[in-house]
Amino acid sequence: MTSVLPPRVTPRRPLPEALNPVAMPSSQRRTVHMLASLLLDYPDTAWFARIPLLRGHISELPGTVADPLLRFLDAAERTGSAELQRRYVTTFDLKRKCSLYLSYYATGDTRRRGTALVTFLEAYRAAGWEFDAAELPDYLPAVLEFSARSGSPVADALLAAHREGVEVLRAALEGMDSAWADVVRAIVLSLPKVDQATRERVRALVNEGPPAETVGLSLPMPAFRARETS
Repeated sequence: MTSVLPPRVTPRRPLPEALNPVAMPSSQRRTVHMLASLLLDYPDTAWFARIPLLRGHISELPGTVADPLLRFLDAAERTGSAELQRRYVTTFDLKRKCSLYLSYYATGDTRRRGTALVTFLEAYRAAGWEFDAAELPDYLPAVLEFSARSGSPVADALLAAHREGVEVLRAALEGMDSAWADVVRAIVLSLPKVDQATRERVRALVNEGPPAETVGLSLPMPAFRARETS
């Protein structure tokens, strides 16, 4: 009987294991963030053309971080461009818990989202940078690029303030057995280990999802990537 009824209750989803950070100099950490920034972008023709160059940079990293990145590139090449593009859209554009926009996990589609996005813009400017891209300023690849190119403690603060979002993204991708889980895993290995309070907040988001109010949402003008101001 239970097999023909739609589920009304489901078990709480377990979180993936907490990862211990990999010790590496700031230069390697910035390399990890730049690589992840590029690999989390849409896999167009230029994306695939960069793979040999990216492999060279990955080879300079500690094995614990390099292995998942290389595993992802191997999977991407086996999959091919058309299918990888289809999976990218299905994963990141259609699944709430796989959003690449960090403030979405904390605010969802609520009126608080606009304020959160302005906070990202102000953070970039406070570090002496401007955001210059078509995405919104909380786009994870852009935040990672900012971290890689600036080395600013402001970037560390942004990632720390939205660590729950990064962990929810990792949990969702690992739960789907997605190839992109390896990229996010490499990011997490470059960050401080999460404490128990953060894991509990992540657990709540994994099971309940981001807030869903849609009334009165106000967003700033379309946004950009970080670039250094003159």
